[in-house]
Amino acid sequence: LRVNQEEVPENCNSIQDEEQDADISKHRQKIAENKDQMRTNVIQEIMNTEQVYIKHLKDICEGYIRQCRKHTGMFTTAQLSTIFGNIEDIYKFQRKFLKDLEKQYNKEEPHLSEIGSCFLQHQEGFAIYSEYCNNHPSACIELSKLMKQGKYRHFFEACRLLQQMIDIAIDGFLLTPVQKICKYPLQLAELLKYTTQEH
Repeated sequence: LRVNQEEVPENCNSIQDEEQDADISKHRQKIAENKDQMRTNVIQEIMNTEQVYIKHLKDICEGYIRQCRKHTGMFTTAQLSTIFGNIEDIYKFQRKFLKDLEKQYNKEEPHLSEIGSCFLQHQEGFAIYSEYCNNHPSACIELSKLMKQGKYRHFFEACRLLQQMIDIAIDGFLLTPVQKICKYPLQLAELLKYTTQEH
């Protein structure tokens, strides 16, 4: 028994080496597959949040702004301009941006999608957010003044229900562009983390 334990067959080491190499390559493949899966998740998160965001913008423009314009006795043009800022321009810009994102999205292999070019192509367009974000505090002040009156609270709630929007108050909807523009750098950093150098 002792002799058998001490004598290592000559080809035993090479078998162990091959097994180790196979394990290492399996491990590397697993890491690569995991990275692909993580990249797929990030890409899909970007696509999904973009579609949800477009829906919010559409709801604001069609559900609130359109209805407010019909009620000239309740709102002045200046008030609407203060409350909604340039959100209609943002909606127009984001629709174009989403269209380009969808063109770059690889349905069969999402992890191979090359969406970075969309961000570069539209980088100047994102500048419209600075106007919106700078105006946002004034919008909040104007809105809170109106919300002190019951007729405005009821009006905005009626708009929300008519448009079948989710249960968020108007100020929540108006905050979404501010949140969205802050989220892009985080999403892109996450995407970069799972993107190989040669991609």
